[in-house]
Amino acid sequence: MRDVAGQRQFYTEAFGWAFSDFGNDYAATMSGDVDLGLNGDCTQWTAQLLPVIEVDDLEQTLGRIRAAGGAVTMPIFAFPGGRRFHFRDPHGHELAAMVREAIA
Repeated sequence: MRDVAGQRQFYTEAFGWAFSDFGNDYAATMSGDVDLGLNGDCTQWTAQLLPVIEVDDLEQTLGRIRAAGGAVTMPIFAFPGGRRFHFRDPHGHELAAMVREAIA
């Protein structure tokens, strides 16, 4: 488990960013087109910062990524606030696609 509070403190102090908490191990900025998620769950860590693209239809996007030559690196999973999957583009960059869902 990573310390989400410590990660959040760094980015708040360095850039003045505000975060929304989604449970104890995930927080994200929710300010615009590009947001940063901080993940404390070790099963979902990535080696680098992970760009996350919000989409309307996750399954359709997964199919389009595969058809375009991308490779899924982590299948669809639920996380606080939505569902997502990770993928690698044909040039080796890792990203994620997500849909927002209401927290029950």
